[in-house]
Amino acid sequence: MASKGDFVHCHLHTEYSFLDGANRISRLMERASEFGMPAISMTDHGNMCGTVEFYTTAKKHGIKPIIGCEAYVAPQGMTEKSGKNRNNHLILLAKNEIGYQNLCKLTSRGFMEGFYYNPRIDKEILAKHSEGLIGLSACLKGEVSYKLSQGDMDAARNAALEYKNIFDPGCFHLEIQENGLDIQKVVNERMLELAEGTGIPLAATADCHYLNADDGLAHKVLMYIGMNRNLEEGDEVETDLHFKDGELAAHQFSYAPEAVERTLWIADQCNLEFDMSTFHMPEFKPPEGVDLEKHFVKEAQTGLAARVAELRHMGRAPSPERLKVYEERLAYELKVIRQMGFPGYFLIVADFIQWAKKHGVPVGPGRGSAAGSLVAWCMRITEVDPIPYDLFFERFLNPGRKSMPDIDVDFCMDRRGEVIEYITEKYGGKERVAQIITYGKLKARAVIRDVGRVLGLGYVDVDKIAKLIPTRDPEAKNPLNVTLKRALEMEPRLKDLAKQDAKTEQLLEIAQRLEGLARHVGMHAAGVVIGNDAFAKGMPLYKTSDDDVVTQFDMGGVETLGFVKFDFLGLKTLTLIRHAEELVRAKHDPEFNIENISLEDPKTYDRLCEGDNIGVFQLESSGMRDTLLRLKPRGIEEISDILALYRPGPMDNIPEFADRKFGRKPVVYPLDALEPILGPTQGIIVYQEQIIRMASDLAGYTLAEADMFRRAVGKKKADEMEKQRAKFIGGAVERGHDKQRIEELWDLIVKFANYGFNKSHSVAYALITYQTA
Repeated sequence: MASKGDFVHCHLHTEYSFLDGANRISRLMERASEFGMPAISMTDHGNMCGTVEFYTTAKKHGIKPIIGCEAYVAPQGMTEKSGKNRNNHLILLAKNEIGYQNLCKLTSRGFMEGFYYNPRIDKEILAKHSEGLIGLSACLKGEVSYKLSQGDMDAARNAALEYKNIFDPGCFHLEIQENGLDIQKVVNERMLELAEGTGIPLAATADCHYLNADDGLAHKVLMYIGMNRNLEEGDEVETDLHFKDGELAAHQFSYAPEAVERTLWIADQCNLEFDMSTFHMPEFKPPEGVDLEKHFVKEAQTGLAARVAELRHMGRAPSPERLKVYEERLAYELKVIRQMGFPGYFLIVADFIQWAKKHGVPVGPGRGSAAGSLVAWCMRITEVDPIPYDLFFERFLNPGRKSMPDIDVDFCMDRRGEVIEYITEKYGGKERVAQIITYGKLKARAVIRDVGRVLGLGYVDVDKIAKLIPTRDPEAKNPLNVTLKRALEMEPRLKDLAKQDAKTEQLLEIAQRLEGLARHVGMHAAGVVIGNDAFAKGMPLYKTSDDDVVTQFDMGGVETLGFVKFDFLGLKTLTLIRHAEELVRAKHDPEFNIENISLEDPKTYDRLCEGDNIGVFQLESSGMRDTLLRLKPRGIEEISDILALYRPGPMDNIPEFADRKFGRKPVVYPLDALEPILGPTQGIIVYQEQIIRMASDLAGYTLAEADMFRRAVGKKKADEMEKQRAKFIGGAVERGHDKQRIEELWDLIVKFANYGFNKSHSVAYALITYQTA
């Protein structure tokens, strides 16, 4: 007797077979684990978009992931683009790393060179890149199956033998399916005959497109959304493409048990393992004959000397003691960056920023935690000096945690594309530089409208239902993400409509089955990947309908596999500032440069204190006007405080902050020892960096450990929280602090951890705010 686990799906479509596959990867793995299946494959139409999610989720469930694709094979060559030629389907599965790399090349070239209605390859390119791949003849749209369905046994035999010769010995299979179609039964009989005559092994598949047997109608609706049709225009033929277990497979393929057993053999052959511990750094070429690390160190040290000279010119020269602080901090950061292998990363970022500035493209002063790096300031990646603002390098790059540095850069909205063109040309063209894909999802209101159209419901009726779905859920972690399930709980009129009308009930039921599935692809607004040789081997590419080249993996997948991404953000405020600069130069001062203005201009602060904030970056709202009138900022750090406080949660502290600042209430501290840390923010915790400083100064953490402490408290994982609590309280008590007061401080930190803001980012954006004002 076969068990439920005695079968491996070798032909399966996830939701990344856009508007055709309805399998959610997480649920798929739960079901495969429930059945006790040893492995499972992913073979989406023409792409590998789901690879990383599929691989990592399978691994979490103790299931072997088999990465594959259902390719489109152009019968007359992939460059032939006349007429609407029929494309033959072919299943490809990666046995190993070589097979995976070949699969990436084939899918990439399908989009980049062979795209015509679908991303196509041909037998010629397949033969060049077949090593490490297992092939299956696919569904009724496969070349062999199609010719068998036409009764042309000779042509089918010739095609099968041609594929057999393309793949490694024993690696091509004739695929049989039990999907309920009469023509499939005919093809199966002929396929058995063909297998016996050619010696090509049979493989049984389910051509799985959805999880449960009763998901068939929802899947049909999904396909019709993609085809822009309604059910009345469709055929009545029903197919069975659900996720079958080994018992059902053994029963359905009882006439060919070897075909079911072969799926286990295929799974045994496929042993692809991803290396997720290696970063694939793009190559930066220093001047000829110069060592990369030495070049990096020299650039940073020369940069510090130039920055100090500028401070001296502005009358703010650091004292000898202060200069020593800069030099020691620089030496420490350089050591960490070199140890972690990131000199090239900093040189690349510095290079494209300097190129942008040289060519008149406005660049922001910094954003995110990168503003906490002195090296970034010295290399003019940022314009924020981290020393006077007490910003931490470890908040940006922690030597105790292996992760990529992440420097996001704001550019003028109008000219951001020029910088991307520059790096594309410099680092190897569109096969080594690509923007990052995004996936549009079937969200609550949209899926109601899509499903309603397919079911043939009237626009007015569907629109009425869609508009009943709330736009916000105040109880959710993400208030804007209201699911249909939650909408039915929040809005009783939806349930009433479903009770009154069977069509509405059906609409809501099908829409819930489809909600959240991937609908289409797009391009990330900022993310760009710069690759090296590993990029060509392991990062499949996709060409969008707008002809943009993007990675097939999204932001999470790119980072998981160790590829280096850069965020090129377009900021309209920089464009506005550039226009203002041009007007000033034309009418008043030809040498005017916004980066050289005084940060202590009284008139600017006067206007902000009066609530004159219309059009000022980050301060545009009416609520901000009230905050400005209350807090009356007189410096960059005070603007930074406002940006950090004016958010849900922290804004509750604004009245208390104002009362303390202007002496209406006393400034009190949880501990007297916290005055140096919380004094600038009136005794109120505002920034993540203050938590880091508390762990360091009170409990003896290193700054790297203190940043890990901040992360752990923010994530609130029970086991890690208990470890950190014991370490924090124990360390503080050892240093002479009262245990009860420290325990109270711990509770305060835990409460605050949800609200703390990144001071590095806040200060950097405060600079743009001030410049705009």
